[in-house]
Amino acid sequence: MEFGHQKTKDVLNWFEKIAQIPRCSKNEGAICNWLVNWAKENHFDVTLDKVQNVLIRVPASPGFEKSPIVILQGHVDMVCEKTPDSTHDFTKDPIELVYDGEWLKANKTTLGADNGIALAMAMAIAVDKEIGHPPLELLFTVDEETGLTGARSLEPGFLKGRILINIDSEDEGYFTVGCAGGVNTNISIPVNWAAVPKSYTLMKISAGGMKGGHSGIDINKEKANAIKIMAHSLHALRQNTDTRLAVITGGTAHNAIPRDCEAFIFIPDSAVANAQKVVSDIETILKFEFKNTDPGLFIKAERSNERLDDALAEDDTRRVIDFLTVIPHGVANMSTDIQGLVETSNNLARIRVEDGQVRVLTSQRSSLISRLNAHTNRIEAAARLAGGEARSGDGYPPWPPNMESPLLARSLKIYERLFNKKPVVDVIHAGLECGIIGDRNAGMDMISIGPTLKNPHSPEERVNTATIGKIWDFMAELFKELK
Repeated sequence: MEFGHQKTKDVLNWFEKIAQIPRCSKNEGAICNWLVNWAKENHFDVTLDKVQNVLIRVPASPGFEKSPIVILQGHVDMVCEKTPDSTHDFTKDPIELVYDGEWLKANKTTLGADNGIALAMAMAIAVDKEIGHPPLELLFTVDEETGLTGARSLEPGFLKGRILINIDSEDEGYFTVGCAGGVNTNISIPVNWAAVPKSYTLMKISAGGMKGGHSGIDINKEKANAIKIMAHSLHALRQNTDTRLAVITGGTAHNAIPRDCEAFIFIPDSAVANAQKVVSDIETILKFEFKNTDPGLFIKAERSNERLDDALAEDDTRRVIDFLTVIPHGVANMSTDIQGLVETSNNLARIRVEDGQVRVLTSQRSSLISRLNAHTNRIEAAARLAGGEARSGDGYPPWPPNMESPLLARSLKIYERLFNKKPVVDVIHAGLECGIIGDRNAGMDMISIGPTLKNPHSPEERVNTATIGKIWDFMAELFKELK
């Protein structure tokens, strides 16, 4: 593979090594140990804190000794999603990389460029003999994708630097200077089980073929949520015939829009043909509604040979279907301060039947704490009305934009000088660790940048390799300005 920029290959060589190491959220021990060993091999000072955040201190290049410390920051974990037909085992298999022109993707899985590309970029800079740089702190945090655990666990004084470049943004030519805060809510709805009449048939309802995506970046793109599609289907079936829900499974991660959902239901033998027609009609309607965002959407109803003897009682089935019908998903409010910015949203992220309860996970985001709390209260109230219990986490704060940032002012001038165009200064609806790091380290001046990345948190994730060199050139010039 040929690359137009001489440093792109160096960055991708490191990324290819990173992609060999399993690193789903909460399974980051191997990648953290690998980073520690790499630091020791290069005689860099390295610290592993209590949650396995890795901090590597790289001495300044000659002539940069008096420059301020610069923190290069990214997270070690990745969202692990795959297509239904993939046999990939994220606990042991390396990511199979596929180069497609100037794009790099994976074979039927997430790529992990979110955020492995940050690790690769920082490592390449640290060992490069040509780029001059200030003293660096390479901060690689754990478990960003499931709750920003690493950033939330940073101890006071762990970082010495006060200039931070987060390499977790996904559009080259954009400087991100603010992001939403967020909180997850776990809902448990107790249900009663009852034997199913002998004259009932077990049916499998499958909703799939949806594209999914990042619940922050893609929440305003009107993509189909497989759990909501299933709720729509079950509601229609229940209006036509007695329906008893036995199993429902959909979604994976709090920050991924669900692409697939599966349910097993019992219906009267005499209603099978009509039920299949109801589902087919719904599929026709929804395929038209989502033709631009999810052209592969499908819903199927078929007889099942699974051995299931009981299901939720009739009233409990109604209660669960009603709850899934009313629980919000998608954009709740748009910002009135920044045009086009999603202010508040919810992702109906996951559903399971476990231990005699229906368990649901939702993920709320907002750039306003007051509206984040209000939307969370709304979801908790819906759970209580359904006879359930809701427990929301502590969440994480938004990153308020600082348009007077010296780092931002310097970055804007450098970018325009290098590329002869103005970059976009952006505030995003996704969550970034900058909000927590800045909240806990007074005086931190931060921006977030990165090469262009498409469809994160889905098997269609891909990174534009042509933009990696531009990020390198920008940082090289920024380092010179800090000399």
